[in-house]
Amino acid sequence: MTDQTKTPPAVAAAEFEDDRPIQTKPGELPPEIQAPLAPFKGEAPPAPAWFEAAIAKEPQRSFVTSLGTQIEVLTWGEVGKPGLLLVHGNSAHADWWSFIAPYLAEDYRVVSMSLAGMGASDWRETYAFQDFAEDAEAVAKATGLYEGGRKPIYIGHSFGGSQVFYAASRYPERMHAAILVDTGFGGPPPREQEEMARRMEQVRNIPTTDRPKRVYATLEAALARFRFMPPQAPGHLFVADFIARRSLKRAPLEDGSGEGWAWMFDPAMWNKLDRSAMNALVTEGPPKVEVPIAHIYGELSQVIARRHDGRANPLPKDMIEIAIPDSNHHVMVDQPLALIAALRALLAVWPS
Repeated sequence: MTDQTKTPPAVAAAEFEDDRPIQTKPGELPPEIQAPLAPFKGEAPPAPAWFEAAIAKEPQRSFVTSLGTQIEVLTWGEVGKPGLLLVHGNSAHADWWSFIAPYLAEDYRVVSMSLAGMGASDWRETYAFQDFAEDAEAVAKATGLYEGGRKPIYIGHSFGGSQVFYAASRYPERMHAAILVDTGFGGPPPREQEEMARRMEQVRNIPTTDRPKRVYATLEAALARFRFMPPQAPGHLFVADFIARRSLKRAPLEDGSGEGWAWMFDPAMWNKLDRSAMNALVTEGPPKVEVPIAHIYGELSQVIARRHDGRANPLPKDMIEIAIPDSNHHVMVDQPLALIAALRALLAVWPS
């Protein structure tokens, strides 16, 4: 994700504050967290052969219309193989899976979608969990994920995992199983929420001329502003660079002098998100989930660490969980090969 509060206990499970874009002033975070790509001055960090081989397997890129919105879709593998639908986190895009999907495509029809308001998908006036679920179903049908002899397996990271969980709970007939990747429910502890609120107030008080521009004059300047939410240093800078470049689009400069670079996601998405359907699903206790669910998470993830503070958690207590060593929240950035191995092994034997 890129740069850009206390909630009542009854609805905290649906707030997902860990994904919320928060602006910070230069120097407020360590440089390896606040601006991990700045030292490269617009150049791409060196990448290993396995990564270059993966991204060389370009997906077919297209759009699927859902609820009047164009949804960006990337596909790998043959129609007729079992289907996998990949869903990214907040403010992210379908290409977060582009170096993972090719390693699954020999055995599966793999589809990665950009949620509405993110990537190259259209923006909406409002966003809602039930609409994201309808989008996923439209994408699954249009891309042949039902043609592999069984319903597709949904795989979602972070905020995308919450979408997968909602769809699994509300529409179990649409999927064979669900895999969540480092998906937390509820925001940071109160003291951290207070700190986040303090930072937001500081940013509001910065004179306009000192605020980060929404349109950057150069690609180098834009890449230097890229960071992850929740804040963490990327485990692999070549992955961060790949993701960051595909998070940007050309846009007119504010002074009218030409084109610059802007983030692709809708900056108002978080404020336009209707959480009512998810709140209704989880606030009266863990919902009954009729499809098998597994959870792969980063062993060092601050999001998952918060599950141990006694907060309510709607995830099934008996689900399979796999910890990825030496990984924070963004598992595909920190330990992509371990994530690939975990997904391959899990899919080979589960659900039985």
